[in-house]
Amino acid sequence: MNKNKLARRQFLAAASAGTVAAVTAQGITAHGDTDKKAGKLAILGGEPVRKNKSWPRWPYVDENVVNSIVKTTKSRIWCRIQSKTGTVPTFEKKFAKLIGTKLCVATGSGTQALHTCVEAFGIGAGDEVITSPYTDPGTIASILVSRALPVLADLDRESYQLDPDDVEKRITENTKAIMPVHMMGQPCNMDRIMEIAKKHNLKVIEDACQGHLSEYRGKKLGTIGDLGCFSFQSSKTIACGEGGAIVGNDAELMEKCYTVHNHGTSRRGTEVAGPKYRMNEFEGAVLLGQLPGVQERFERRNENANYLTSKLKGFPGLVPQKLYEGTASGSWYLYPMSYYKEHFNGASRDTFLKAVKAEGVGLSPYIGSGLHKDPWAKNILELRVYKDMFSKERLQRYSEENECPNCDKVCQEMVMLWASGPLLGTKNDMDDIVNAIFKVHENRDKLS
Repeated sequence: MNKNKLARRQFLAAASAGTVAAVTAQGITAHGDTDKKAGKLAILGGEPVRKNKSWPRWPYVDENVVNSIVKTTKSRIWCRIQSKTGTVPTFEKKFAKLIGTKLCVATGSGTQALHTCVEAFGIGAGDEVITSPYTDPGTIASILVSRALPVLADLDRESYQLDPDDVEKRITENTKAIMPVHMMGQPCNMDRIMEIAKKHNLKVIEDACQGHLSEYRGKKLGTIGDLGCFSFQSSKTIACGEGGAIVGNDAELMEKCYTVHNHGTSRRGTEVAGPKYRMNEFEGAVLLGQLPGVQERFERRNENANYLTSKLKGFPGLVPQKLYEGTASGSWYLYPMSYYKEHFNGASRDTFLKAVKAEGVGLSPYIGSGLHKDPWAKNILELRVYKDMFSKERLQRYSEENECPNCDKVCQEMVMLWASGPLLGTKNDMDDIVNAIFKVHENRDKLS
């Protein structure tokens, strides 16, 4: 890009101690804690911005967690059905209160939570569920194992979330539910999604697996749709290795979820076909041990994420994820940005990432390609159940329409800071991230 064009872009960082914002005819200079020249790139032999420093470790462990596991081990109550007051039933009550719902059912994973909801709604062969191509495979797995058809809608390129307009275009007579995915722990455009669901009489299952405690228009994610699902996999901002949860306020519906996840057995006896998705007491113990500091860590991530966003405001080379109006807070499971190489002298994303890594800051891509590109989309069309339950014309149209160009662009452009641990760092840690990015930008002519 022409440097004079870049120079015309005003970049004003939020005022803070030790922060300098400067615009010169040569472009935007580094800022954060910088009164010094950016210097030679570390990848070319210069001194790195961040040297011999570590990030806060994750998953989180303290004496509460350790003591909770030891107590459970000694109790010999290792399965939730052994005690109504064990760690899992206790966690369910506390998590429901934390999220703001009446009820919670804990499961062995987020994928299990989502599948339990699909089954509880009676969604199966011949039905369709609209969801995102930009997500963990567990999202579509929860639909596929019920032999329903996952219909993938395209994204809003700037928010990385489902585009509600494209969702509505993909509704058919077989559509039974929408499964919005709150990517990176930030809210989807739930106003529009709920409006569409109401208009077409569809259920909404929130995949909030990355969205613990995030708030949208005064409600926490997972409480806006009919049911909400969470993951507690090791990388998540509340973690126990694996684990998941369903939250909701409809007692009858939540009882169905309990029955499905408990191998089809309700509190009255075996009633339906169902898998065995119960969370074990050790996972419950880890989660209970983590809960005392969960809110404080959530607030610290939001503070640091907002700080980073203020430093990148107006910078065209790395643009943070767009947040929808009504977003009050996010879990910040990831801190994602779109990389625009034209503002880095045409350097590829991979080259930029290597240069930033050499400065001591590990940014990376996230999802390499959308799920619409994976082999499952072709393989299921050969399965007898899909051939029996869907017309040849529907399956042909499904194959032809399985394109998500905005998702493709997001996969090519997005870079992220994995944030569960790092966003618990200090302001100096955040300045290191900013300074590494702008040092590389100042030296962009040397990236080729």
